[in-house]
Amino acid sequence: MTTSLPRSTPSAQQVDAAGVAAFVDALESTPGVEPHSLMLVRNGAVVAEGWWAPYAAERVHLLYSLSKSFTSTAAGLARAEGLLDLDDPLISHFPEFDADITDPRSRAIKLRHVAAMASGHTQEMLLAARQTDPDELVRGFLLNPPEREPGSVFAYNQPCTYSLGAVVQRRSGSTLTEYLRSRLFEPLGIGEVGWYHDHRGRDYGFSGLHARTEDIAKLGLLYLQGGVWEGRRLLPADWVREATRAQVQNPNEGNPDWRQGYGFQFWMARHGYRGDGAYGQFCVVLPEQNTVLAITSQSENMQAVLDAAWKLLLPALDVPAERQDPAADEKLADRLAALRLAPVEAAESPSAGAERWTEAAFTVAAGPDAEVNPGASVPLAESVPVAAVGLAAGESGWQLTLSTEDDAVTVPVGLGEWAVAAGTPPVAGSGGWVDEDTFRADVIMLETPHRFQVTCSLRDRTATAAWRTVPLHKSALSEMCAPRRPTGLLRP
Repeated sequence: MTTSLPRSTPSAQQVDAAGVAAFVDALESTPGVEPHSLMLVRNGAVVAEGWWAPYAAERVHLLYSLSKSFTSTAAGLARAEGLLDLDDPLISHFPEFDADITDPRSRAIKLRHVAAMASGHTQEMLLAARQTDPDELVRGFLLNPPEREPGSVFAYNQPCTYSLGAVVQRRSGSTLTEYLRSRLFEPLGIGEVGWYHDHRGRDYGFSGLHARTEDIAKLGLLYLQGGVWEGRRLLPADWVREATRAQVQNPNEGNPDWRQGYGFQFWMARHGYRGDGAYGQFCVVLPEQNTVLAITSQSENMQAVLDAAWKLLLPALDVPAERQDPAADEKLADRLAALRLAPVEAAESPSAGAERWTEAAFTVAAGPDAEVNPGASVPLAESVPVAAVGLAAGESGWQLTLSTEDDAVTVPVGLGEWAVAAGTPPVAGSGGWVDEDTFRADVIMLETPHRFQVTCSLRDRTATAAWRTVPLHKSALSEMCAPRRPTGLLRP
């Protein structure tokens, strides 16, 4: 079992390192894009990789809807084992709902329809399904009849993926994580991952998987290689072909790379195909260039990331020998090794003396959302679920304590840098004093794309806390990390 992909240089794989560097420049300079990691795989070898500190290679990252492509892979494996057929009606795997589901269109939804986001619904159904049946999302989904015939229309729809994953978990008797462990994760050398799960113990399927950047690249490489890994077939070739071609057309999507058609939990693109997730989690597969691009980020403008890839990165692939530059390879490697997110710009000590701030406590002010990043495309963010903030100086520096009624999270605050705490949840902080009465810090939840800003006012002993990008999974701060859970939690 290979635990790590082979490494090479850009020049050795006909890649222009200067073009890769230009792509990195674009990621760092495009408004609404905050890169966290990048890995470029060409001809089966990693030719460029980097993590913007405090993010790091060994740390998992919430993939959001890129999780769907892993669920698709589980479905392909289950199909090969005879656990399901794409032409099975969804209701056939939940016979206990048979008497309740009377609408002909709901009964006509097949597994191939939910795999392709073509259930016949014309809009996202997650909220409606949860409201209809808070205990069983599949039943709630089926109790909301499609407006159109199944297979006739595309609508991005979380219960489709959840239902596909629920069938795999029901038929296999294990969670998606457990099912994929011996069939996918171990053969690819993917280590510990975490997947959010519901009260039934089912992994969400449509979101919630936490994995490393190299794990994303490995999934893309498996599909690029037609389902074969190190000479061993892991995934049927026909599943790879069907999953990565357009099963349904989606011309009404807003952005050009989102209206090229949809496969089985993969998006078709202007170049190749991809799995992707909210805020810029990407697994881009370029068969013509024999290339995989893996990215994690906090990006509100995901189309801009792909635009930069097509403009700058695509021309850098398959560079002729006379244009190869080993010196540029070395320069790029140095650049990628030094990547970091900018720390908070603030004074490292208050002008009136630090003793006034020792053991300071603040009540989080109620009220409207805080304006935390006025220049960004989404300047307003929801308040962070924190009731009180404490600021204290210790032997290793300043630290924030963020408290709710049920728990507390302690964050080290680097002055002019990022300080990292590797506990649960892993966090990083950077901050300082805006003026003698105002302390400000950014806090990064390191296993997610998200950060928030805390501002403490000594004058009135209040604080504000607001997300830069709002998490899509609502949870306590202490739970904003990859879930670690015992096995055996799956309900029928």
